[in-house]
Amino acid sequence: MNDVAEMQKDKGGNAKIIYILYLVSLVLGITGLIGLIMAYINKGDAPEWLKTHYQWQIRTFWMGVLYTVIGLITTGIMIGFLILLFNLIWFIVRCVKGLSALDKQQPLPQPTSWLF
Repeated sequence: MNDVAEMQKDKGGNAKIIYILYLVSLVLGITGLIGLIMAYINKGDAPEWLKTHYQWQIRTFWMGVLYTVIGLITTGIMIGFLILLFNLIWFIVRCVKGLSALDKQQPLPQPTSWLF
């Protein structure tokens, strides 16, 4: 199957839902975990360009958890609040960047990146 046919087969609807669930998790919390499970389920059957989005989403979740734990542990020395603020901005930027690339049906160039 060629790349054009793969894009027509899956335009990234599930990936878009996952990005939205991640953003909603900033208010409701549990939706992020639902998005993570969806990303793990969908990444195996996805076309190559879409696999980068699922990889990005999975890494965003786990790195977000890591940054949150570090931020919470270090709140006693005040730097934790800055880490938590950075984590919030980082998380939103990653979701918006992913949604933007998804709307253009483009792969993410560095899905294993730790930053943006």
